[in-house]
Amino acid sequence: MAEKVQPEIEVEDLTIGYGSNVLQQNLNFDVKPGEVFGILGGSGCGKSTLLKHIIGLYEPQKGDIRIEGRSIVSATDTEKLEIMRHFGVTYQGGALFGSMTVAENVALPLQEYTGKSPAEIARKVEEKLKLVDLGGFGDYMPSELSGGMRKRAGLARAMALDPQLLFFDEPSAGLDPITSADLDRLILRMRDNFGATIVVVTHELDSIFTICDRVAMLDKTTKTIAALGAPATLRDTSENPWVRAFLSRDGLKSEDKADVKVKIVE
Repeated sequence: MAEKVQPEIEVEDLTIGYGSNVLQQNLNFDVKPGEVFGILGGSGCGKSTLLKHIIGLYEPQKGDIRIEGRSIVSATDTEKLEIMRHFGVTYQGGALFGSMTVAENVALPLQEYTGKSPAEIARKVEEKLKLVDLGGFGDYMPSELSGGMRKRAGLARAMALDPQLLFFDEPSAGLDPITSADLDRLILRMRDNFGATIVVVTHELDSIFTICDRVAMLDKTTKTIAALGAPATLRDTSENPWVRAFLSRDGLKSEDKADVKVKIVE
């Protein structure tokens, strides 16, 4: 009998929101080691908010989130910091500090969490910049980089501590199709060459079908997961017309709209 592999991330009976406002409820899913997992849904459904709960920035209203078997919800501040050291996060704009060079930005996690010497940090920074095809750009300021280059610099910083778990919040936002495709290939390189487990919040269909092994689709109306599985399978076989329409970029047909209304009322 094959040994059961522990998921990298486990989300159990999770309800999230702000104050009394519930964004999503009763969320249950896991993320397997080495997969690219997408979090999808319409605008305002809580995709980025869910990501911020998973990485420990927000406290849920109910439920639990476990990273490599350890609860980030019930962890003490010290325990939470230890859990957070094991993953890297890239945000929509790259989230680089504008007053620091690219190299100084990438060096921050190494200075914060390791006892490496300045020379060791400099070598590590250049290694990570070369990994994202930014070798030689360490002395540049973020304002001197294109949008795609800033995204890659953010990824270099996220990779600084060699995490096995990476989170991306709308990585393709604001990028042209060619640059977006380059970033998709880079994300897959992180998975294939380093065995990283990757969670991506996105609404870009091309990226979804290129990089995601599985996706969780959040429904703004029902405030829970509408579908969970491989994107192509959900597009072709889901019984939910909204899921099929979302993944095929087709509008709902009149009979499907009626079907969706019935499901919501029920």
